[in-house]
Amino acid sequence: MTTAHPQPEHNFHTAYRPDIDGLRALAILPVVAYHTASHWAPGGFVGVDIFFVISGYLISSIIFRSLAKGDFSFSEFYTRRVRRIFPALLLVLASCYVLGWFALLPDEYKQLGKHIAAGAGFAQNFVLWQEVGYFDVASGLKPLLHLWSLAIEEQFYLIFPLLVWAAWRGGLNVLTGVILIGLVSFRLSRAGIHTDAIKAFYAPHYRWWELMVGATLAYVQGFQCWPSWLTRWLHVVAFNRVLFKTPPAEENRGMWLANVLSFFGLALIFASIFGLDRSMPYPGARALAPVLGACFIILAGPAAWVNRQILSRKIMVWVGLISYPLYLWHWPLLSLARIVESETPSLRIQLTAVGISFLLAYLTWRLIEKPIRVSNPNWRKTVTLCVLMLLVGCVGYSCYQKNGLAFRMTAFEQQNKAFTYDSTGMGNPPDPKVMLLGDSHAQHYVPGLNNEPVIFRYGGIPFRDVDHYDLRIKVGTTKNAVNRALDELEKSSSLKTVILASMGTVYLSGKIFGDFDSARVTGLGVTLASRPDIQDRWEVYGLGMRNTLNELIANNKNIIFVIDNPELPFNPKSCVDSRPIRLTRRILKPCAFPYKDYEERNNRYRALVAEVLKDYPQVKVFDAAKYLCDNALCWAMKDGKMLYRDPDHLSIDGSKYLAQFLTPLIHETLTETPAQ
Repeated sequence: MTTAHPQPEHNFHTAYRPDIDGLRALAILPVVAYHTASHWAPGGFVGVDIFFVISGYLISSIIFRSLAKGDFSFSEFYTRRVRRIFPALLLVLASCYVLGWFALLPDEYKQLGKHIAAGAGFAQNFVLWQEVGYFDVASGLKPLLHLWSLAIEEQFYLIFPLLVWAAWRGGLNVLTGVILIGLVSFRLSRAGIHTDAIKAFYAPHYRWWELMVGATLAYVQGFQCWPSWLTRWLHVVAFNRVLFKTPPAEENRGMWLANVLSFFGLALIFASIFGLDRSMPYPGARALAPVLGACFIILAGPAAWVNRQILSRKIMVWVGLISYPLYLWHWPLLSLARIVESETPSLRIQLTAVGISFLLAYLTWRLIEKPIRVSNPNWRKTVTLCVLMLLVGCVGYSCYQKNGLAFRMTAFEQQNKAFTYDSTGMGNPPDPKVMLLGDSHAQHYVPGLNNEPVIFRYGGIPFRDVDHYDLRIKVGTTKNAVNRALDELEKSSSLKTVILASMGTVYLSGKIFGDFDSARVTGLGVTLASRPDIQDRWEVYGLGMRNTLNELIANNKNIIFVIDNPELPFNPKSCVDSRPIRLTRRILKPCAFPYKDYEERNNRYRALVAEVLKDYPQVKVFDAAKYLCDNALCWAMKDGKMLYRDPDHLSIDGSKYLAQFLTPLIHETLTETPAQ
């Protein structure tokens, strides 16, 4: 009986540098701080960019040096990536599925299932790219949101070795190719944040320049092919004219340069962590600071003072070693805490979640990740990990396809009926006389008006040529739908009345109400196609409103203008015991918020609308707040019925409640002759 011996490994392996693990710690700690309390590290998200540089450097070092040795092995390369990435990811995905089974409602579990499938297929960045928009679920309510960066790295691992191998075999200059890819990607990123910032954030080809910086460093450092002009500048100009009055001896200049580079790199990273915030378009040129900071620290080498005395400390190295599982664990725990609380958890709960994530990260690294990674290469282990990942992805997709396995939550079905909304049952009256025009804040009136001769046309701000757009995308398209609806209305002799409804305060303030962090609206812009020179959103709104009212009146249409319903500064689910699991049993009572907060939020919007409508006495006004607020409070629940399905949209019960006051106004317009 013969004993199987492991096959010798071919690919080059970089020498271990503890300072790079310390740099990983410098990347993960701000990310965790940002996700816990963003004001602690307002630019903590730049840690992801540091990870990209590290990955580009280490992976490219392996590829370049292996190709130079002539023993690069694709199978070994991808096998090592599987053994490095899959074990911890499998554990986190499976754990999220199990936790979600007990804690999440069907709609939440359905989305989790989709994200498990996307995470297992390393396509989460593409899924999130397609999801982001006003109607998207709040970013804090997506337990696997953070897997977008892992997906970009895996896409890099999949494609980059093939490109480099082909260029190398073809006799092309690999460094030139890497630099060109990086420059094109950087150009796309810079332009993208001004046209479609969501794409610029999630699309791999908009992020690859960060990995290419690491790859470029790996090439020039590995083959010592520094440009002669750079060497001359560093050793002559920097020492003789800039840094020193009396330059140090030539044999000491290397260490001086290393120390300067490491200090400068550290300064760039800290400036990014504390100088940037999520309101700024990103990545684009702003990502240069953390990317170059990481590059300079790696370039400085392990002997530089910062690398040796700070990054190579045992605690930093330890955090760096567990940085990958820590990245995987911390966000799901914080997100699930937010979900089950139906609000932002207390700081105590969040810090507890972070502490647990450190413990789980260490156990994952010690008991799972490290043993598998350092074990002898074995194709059976690799195949097993791939099959398990496929299985987890299929389980997640099945959960998504089966609508979150609603049978799990039958005991809570009744409590959560109030938060369901089906927009497919709008009805199409055979002889419509009224058009309801606007955005989702018009659409949520449809259930209550379903028995009326009303057709609904979806758009945005219901004024001709007025567009709104997410500031991250910068591309407005809603005016096209609104313009078509207005054309249809004017050509129809049977449509006598139009109801104009939209979330006016959100458009005019550019943000949502309260601290309910949402990916749906990080900022809205408003433009008027006929007057692109007008930048002030309030002026655009008022002018667009006047133009549209003039047009409708000239076409003999009756008009009902809806003053928007109050937004809630809380999740209405926090008003009822709607969950099987809660970290605290705190139920919001009363299910309301102070009227003075509504006034403060909406006074300017209401004043603008009143200023315009005073010139149009023939326009009828429906003020939703009149029926949802009293002198003291604005209510999310009345007479035991939940009136909202989320912080700003009416539930079916809320729609029916307001419809009883809106319907008489509609009937009144249908019996009147339009006033000129």
